[in-house]
Amino acid sequence: METFICAFGTDDGIDFTNRHFGDSNRFDIYKIDEKTVTFVKQIDNNSEEEKEHADANKAKSIAQILKAQGVQVVFAKRFGPNIIRIKKKFVCIKATNLNISEMQKITVNNISLLNDLYKKGEERGYIVETNSILKIVNLNNKNI
Repeated sequence: METFICAFGTDDGIDFTNRHFGDSNRFDIYKIDEKTVTFVKQIDNNSEEEKEHADANKAKSIAQILKAQGVQVVFAKRFGPNIIRIKKKFVCIKATNLNISEMQKITVNNISLLNDLYKKGEERGYIVETNSILKIVNLNNKNI
């Protein structure tokens, strides 16, 4: 059974932040497999401040914070241009209309899709949830 450590960008633990993933106040960390969702911990986003939009140092700082927690998958309502950098380290999933709990349920039912994308490494695309359906999108699509 495949288990993923997932980070959800949030301000309140219920909904995704309405800003880019890296601008979330905190990251709620969960373990998710094909049957269960288990809360692990909440960590504050104390990443480096951006000096300019799409600052590579901010992406690196966020990646270091999350990798230290063993995170493999990141969830957000919005990703900025740094998704190009972040997707090299994590499977990125964009949730368009769902809250965190609803997105977790869909993830449990689609764990094999995460596994397939995770195995692709740095060349992976990202996943977009639309109307509770997950779809892999190539990074050539700039509609992030």
